[in-house]
Amino acid sequence: MTAALEDHEDLAELSARDAVAAMTRGDIAAERYAAALLRRCEAGRALNAFITLEAGRVLEAARCCDRRRGAAGGLGPLHGLPVPVKDSINTRDYPTTAGTSALRWFTPSQDAPIVQALADAGAIVLGKTNLHELSFGWTSNNRAFGPVRNPYDTARIAGGSSGGSAAAVAARMAPLALAADTEGSIRVPAALCGIAGFRPTTARYPTAGVAPISPLFDQVGPHARSVADLVLFDSVVAPEPTPIRHTELAGVTFAVDRDYWFADLHPQIERVATEALRRLQDAGAKLVEAPLPGLARLIGLTTSVIQNHDFVPALTEYLERHHAGVSFAELLAAASADLQDDVAACALPGGRRFASQSAYLAARDRYLPQLREAFARYFADTGAAAIVFPTTMVPAPLIGEELLEVRGKRLPFPTALARNIAPGSTAGLPGLVLPAGLTAGGLPVSLEFDGPAGTDRVLLGIGLALEVALGRLPAPVLRSVPTATR
Repeated sequence: MTAALEDHEDLAELSARDAVAAMTRGDIAAERYAAALLRRCEAGRALNAFITLEAGRVLEAARCCDRRRGAAGGLGPLHGLPVPVKDSINTRDYPTTAGTSALRWFTPSQDAPIVQALADAGAIVLGKTNLHELSFGWTSNNRAFGPVRNPYDTARIAGGSSGGSAAAVAARMAPLALAADTEGSIRVPAALCGIAGFRPTTARYPTAGVAPISPLFDQVGPHARSVADLVLFDSVVAPEPTPIRHTELAGVTFAVDRDYWFADLHPQIERVATEALRRLQDAGAKLVEAPLPGLARLIGLTTSVIQNHDFVPALTEYLERHHAGVSFAELLAAASADLQDDVAACALPGGRRFASQSAYLAARDRYLPQLREAFARYFADTGAAAIVFPTTMVPAPLIGEELLEVRGKRLPFPTALARNIAPGSTAGLPGLVLPAGLTAGGLPVSLEFDGPAGTDRVLLGIGLALEVALGRLPAPVLRSVPTATR
């Protein structure tokens, strides 16, 4: 092992691809690498990124990887890699709480298929990460297990719902983590924590064994610090005969709709995004300015209507199928008061945002196909490989902050975090989030690139060049939690 890899902080800086390569060659023992990440997890405990983390179990799994290598057997493409798993995704060796009290001790009988795929490739589960309770929100300000804190400013949210996975990757607790996204739950925390996130075309990766919101929109996916590691994840979960190749930006077209995705942005988001678009043009990319007609209307008729309708029946079926030992009514009765209020307003009969059966059927069978057709026409008309836009309208808000003001106007919290990401996931498009820079106050700002449905490999290939043009952010400095916000 080289001197550069002796220190555990140097090991924690390795990409997943480089760490796996080093462990496969024998330059680093899997146990040593796991121990280095565990030390980093301990150093970052104030972030509250994990609900469950058992160091002894992780180290024993790593020793098994070392023994497997010593026996000269075949090693998987993720050999020895510890991967944090969002705590809404079933694991047989750890409880799957979905971030809510009633499931605190629920341990499924088997891993979710996505976890099994990672294990078959040689990965180790590095604990279960904290999240927004039942994934029903964008903050990860979890009242049952405590809030996830942003590594760049512990007084601020990490984003949700997969906040713990994003915080862990940003804080160098692991180079690759497993998350899930219904309406932004991979992309919002990736953006606010300054890392890469990938939501694939809906149904590209298996979603069985994941606490659901809507089967029409739910999708698992990775958090990482490099696109190469997103590519590695994709090659394991959705293998194809030929590798994804780096695509130069020269001649690649990106579409820009300023009427929807760039309207009413926080000044710092607008500044960093504008500078980032200029860097893409300097690298040879072409920007085509074109509105997507009727987008806001179609999102209003589909996104929340479908999710709010599907949430209760989908979660009820999950609890029964996996023998969780609690009913939906019992789960909700034990949930945090803020979640109870949100569910009552959105997903229970009589709630102000509850979707009637007729509204749901119209959304699913009429307006959702129209939305998908509108995107297909837009990509065809513009010739764009992807639409580019700021992932969120604002930088990471303070934990507990509910009233946001941008340019002297009040901005609803859900709008600030979810307006820009909702169209892509509703239409089932692949979405790649990459950091683009920092605000004057040192908070991450990101761009999202949404491609046509089914073009995941093309988008990731372009992403390899995009991160070169955009650059990477400096690592956050781990600090203790301010007394006032404990």
